[in-house]
Amino acid sequence: MSAANIQQQRMDTLRKLGGEQFDVLVIGGGATGLGTAVDAAHRGYKTALVEAHDWAKGTSSRSTKLVHGGVRYLEQMDFALVMEALRERGLLHKNASHLVHPLAFIVPRYTWWEGPFYGTGLKLYDALAGKLNLKASSTLSAAQTIEKIPNVQRQDLQGGIEYYDGQFDDARLAVNLLQTAQQFGTVAANRMAVTKVIHEGARATGAMCRCEETQQDICIRAKVVVNATGIFADSIRRMDDPNATPMIEPAQGVHLVLPQSFLAGDTAIMVPHTDDGRVLFVIPWHGRVIVGTTDTPMKVAEIEPKPMEEEIGFILRNAARYLQGEPTRADVLSVFAGQRPLVHAGGTDGGASKKVSREHVVQTSASGLISVMGGKWTTYRKMAEDAIDAAIKSGALVTAECQTENLLVHGASHNADAFAHHPEWLRCYGSDADALVALMKAQPNLAAPMHPRLPYAMVVVAWAARMEQARTLEDVLSRRTRSLLLDAKAAMECSAEVAQVLADELGHDRAWAAQQTAYFAQLARHYLLT
Repeated sequence: MSAANIQQQRMDTLRKLGGEQFDVLVIGGGATGLGTAVDAAHRGYKTALVEAHDWAKGTSSRSTKLVHGGVRYLEQMDFALVMEALRERGLLHKNASHLVHPLAFIVPRYTWWEGPFYGTGLKLYDALAGKLNLKASSTLSAAQTIEKIPNVQRQDLQGGIEYYDGQFDDARLAVNLLQTAQQFGTVAANRMAVTKVIHEGARATGAMCRCEETQQDICIRAKVVVNATGIFADSIRRMDDPNATPMIEPAQGVHLVLPQSFLAGDTAIMVPHTDDGRVLFVIPWHGRVIVGTTDTPMKVAEIEPKPMEEEIGFILRNAARYLQGEPTRADVLSVFAGQRPLVHAGGTDGGASKKVSREHVVQTSASGLISVMGGKWTTYRKMAEDAIDAAIKSGALVTAECQTENLLVHGASHNADAFAHHPEWLRCYGSDADALVALMKAQPNLAAPMHPRLPYAMVVVAWAARMEQARTLEDVLSRRTRSLLLDAKAAMECSAEVAQVLADELGHDRAWAAQQTAYFAQLARHYLLT
């Protein structure tokens, strides 16, 4: 696809958004918004989707990379929440098998009572998952625990409990959900910030958006508007009703990325007791180790949150207790932060974020604006279903049943081993992987490695521009690939070359490439520990 064709596609999308009448307009291109667009379009509704920044730019690309039921909520006796998440975990594993994989977790035991306590709890976890369980939990001896996690802290080790949850690549799943929505006719554009909710009489009937690239204002008309903007949901609610009571309290989660050597096996560790009682995870991911997360209440929602020194210290201090080698700041390849959209149904009161609801909430305003808030990646499909059901209940749409439980996400296959012959970075593309291989054969320059410390070939840059709506260097290095998270310094070192390839694909000049490189360097510095 030529640069002219890519840009023409963008212009055609903007023209459709401003010139057509839609059934559903979804605001927000994270997990919830993308899922809502898929659900609406799959039911047959004419759907538009806009995102102010890039797909999954915010919270949805900054998760702990787990598709999980929520082991921590068992202790709180919140069985309904766990059951819903476990069911959605199973469906997602079935429908996006190229991205979602079972991952073994071990809870090391250092006192006698932890065996029956965690063993019983995790058997309950298995039972609540029912037929969709990934694999049964089991009790391990000390020797078996050491065999699976060679560098676990051995002093006083009595054994472990092994259980399974799902692991995935969050930003790659977001891109595949975008492609799924487009397959069912969704007109979708990133870099489109909503500036105003449009009303006809008392009813919300669309939104005014501004294209970041052209500075063009576009009015999108729809029968129903869905606010799926995560941590920014209150800002859209206030556009609809200036007196809307705030419902979102952001809570920041920070993760450190370490070399694979800190976790010699392919098994994750769940640390059940940290300094303040929260859970900490040590997880293998894309040839690295992710350690996190924190849970810090924040006063302001930020699209690019910065980790605080106390959060970094908390992770290093607690992870060191369960790893034989103690990680230091110098070992950290990247640090990233995201903010969870926790919901206060009655407004904010400054309470501890652990007490704020982790469940999702769907609210219909007096104008008919549907706001879907809270939740997590694992339950995105159910959140989308509930949002569109609410739109139907409001009288804005004719009734159509949700049928996404068995809908394969773009790139997935019913054959779980269909992509096993590809390297991991290509397997993430699922059914598109063969097309990337063919592109490298047709254009051998795209087969060149992106960087010696990164797994990717340059073909992913071209593919991102042609097929995945990548518009900036950051889109490619942070979300279409995970370079910024895997090794922030390596991403900076290859940024100029990647920017030039992207510029060629999009029809931009060297000055644009240089500008993108400079901006990315400024951004990436916040992912490095100085």
